[in-house]
Amino acid sequence: MNGDLLALARARGAMIATAESCTGGLIAGAITDVAGSSDIFDRGFVTYSNAAKRDMLGVRDDTLTAFGAVSEPVAREMADGALARSAATLAVSVTGIAGPGGSDHKPEGRVCFALAQAGRPTRTETVDFGAIGRANVRRATVDHALALLCKALS
Repeated sequence: MNGDLLALARARGAMIATAESCTGGLIAGAITDVAGSSDIFDRGFVTYSNAAKRDMLGVRDDTLTAFGAVSEPVAREMADGALARSAATLAVSVTGIAGPGGSDHKPEGRVCFALAQAGRPTRTETVDFGAIGRANVRRATVDHALALLCKALS
């Protein structure tokens, strides 16, 4: 998939940024595992804490308070912030509960995604991967984020 992303982004002259919480930089790592990724990857923001989300991406305190860090509104502000604070034309963000743990309201394996693209409305979605274990949730999140980027460029 990473080679596909490289080819698609090159063909469209796209630059990508990532804003990651629960994956801690794994999406950026997956993109940059591919030789030539410097053609299409601008930067990654690892914003694990709420303070980092605010300071680095401009996520608003009232959004965090009203919805919590694991929410589509926060994912949206993360992606929008990454797009605004980079040379990217496309940004993906993820925030979720990799586990172990969670709650009835926000269970383990829930991840919120956002995709911000220059000149288009930011899209969000939530995926419940289930209590499949921390490493598996993170891996599934990376795969889904890369698929979202490929779909946006197709």
